[in-house]
Amino acid sequence: MVVSTAGQWVLLAYRIPRQPSTLRITIWRKLDRLGVARLGDGLVALPADARTREQLEWIAEEIGEVGGSSTLWLATAASLAQERAIAAEMQQARAAEYRAVAEQAEAAATARPGERSRVVKRLQAELRRIGRRDYFPPPEREAAQQTVRALAEVIVPGGTG
Repeated sequence: MVVSTAGQWVLLAYRIPRQPSTLRITIWRKLDRLGVARLGDGLVALPADARTREQLEWIAEEIGEVGGSSTLWLATAASLAQERAIAAEMQQARAAEYRAVAEQAEAAATARPGERSRVVKRLQAELRRIGRRDYFPPPEREAAQQTVRALAEVIVPGGTG
């Protein structure tokens, strides 16, 4: 994903009731699926664009519905170094996810054909999920995509799985 508003970030500052803990876990999981940068306890950030702002607005609304409080902010990092550090942290997290996909694809190369087909479908879906939260694509992205494509080629030569 290419961020349209360079230098702008949408921040969500939030507090969630401690009990029941399932509410906190649900919100944390939703934030993880978005690929947020955790700036501090109860403070997360995403590069600002219409989609990320809307997604954090939905989560902020949900936090209010469960008795918590939240505020959304549009912000710019105080320095380019700070912004780069946040982007690098987010990029490293996605790189680890892409490496895991590539490793799974490589491991599946020796599996039975039916199993390989299931793995390809699962890994293609995982690549799409990672891609939705990949704001600063690392080199591992292309490597993972190529490894999954190669596994698909083994199943259907000349095809994509």
